[in-house]
Amino acid sequence: MTQDNHTAVASDTTRKLSWGMITQNGGVVALLVILLFNVLVTPNFLHPQTLFVNISQVATIAIVAVGMTLVIATGGIDLSVGAIMALAGAIAPLIFTSAFAEANPELGLALAIIVPIFVALLCGVFNGAMVSFLNVQPIVATLIFFISGRGIALVLTNGNLQTFSNPAFSYLGTGKILGFPFQGYLVIVIAVAVWWLMAYTVFGRQLLAVGGNERAAQLSGIPVKRVKIGAYVICAGLSGLAGLIVVAINSASDAARIGNLMELDAIAAAVVGGTLLQGGKAPIFGAILGAIIIQLVKYTLLANGVADEVALIAKAGIIILAVYVQQARKE
Repeated sequence: MTQDNHTAVASDTTRKLSWGMITQNGGVVALLVILLFNVLVTPNFLHPQTLFVNISQVATIAIVAVGMTLVIATGGIDLSVGAIMALAGAIAPLIFTSAFAEANPELGLALAIIVPIFVALLCGVFNGAMVSFLNVQPIVATLIFFISGRGIALVLTNGNLQTFSNPAFSYLGTGKILGFPFQGYLVIVIAVAVWWLMAYTVFGRQLLAVGGNERAAQLSGIPVKRVKIGAYVICAGLSGLAGLIVVAINSASDAARIGNLMELDAIAAAVVGGTLLQGGKAPIFGAILGAIIIQLVKYTLLANGVADEVALIAKAGIIILAVYVQQARKE
């Protein structure tokens, strides 16, 4: 090989390494830029109440994004997460405001958390079974519950807003420990637990193998169907928990509004965090970073007088940029 060829190869390698470093750290750079802008421009950004609100808002996105990351890592997608949030959020008040719960408040509170999440898990089984056993495309399979799940929630509540006063349940969304929001601790615990699941368990390795090459995974003896169902079940369960948090924050449940467009936020957070849309990669902490970026972009625009509709366009732009960066990494 000539000296010129050596130089060309070295130059190309340098460009690839430099681009790789930029794309790998792009999320952190974007977050720092957004934070710096808000500190300098946005009024009261560092006020404790503002920080509390942002953490409360990002918690639900982050929790759902972690579940979405697992589903996307299998090569799938889940459009039903918002509907599952609405369904879980509709069931909880029906339980702890019932006569049984009033007579047995502690048991009623426990059931108001356990039953909605159990129902959410069943929704995940439905989604996973549709994808795995009936070979329905993930976007179609989850679209079924995207439509029917919210409809079931509206039927259960007769389309009415459910308001309540239950300090014990509301703590899930408004509580603080050492001044830090309780749901923030939940995000940390969930992220660490799912990261450990993916890094140190057979299920985690199998899930990445399925997303990387499903046919090869199947030939190597990996229970592909079971792994896929597991990913959808975890995603649905986390969505149910997020729905309970939203209800607890507002001390009200509105089946028509809870979880609206959450599927877009969760997908955007996962993709911005480095999750490959073709599967095979599940950066859990990247999904948390992506959720923070998505929330801060929305907050920054609204706090500076930009319409919410523009925030939706900005999210779309973020997804496009993230997908472009993913494609650039392959080159």
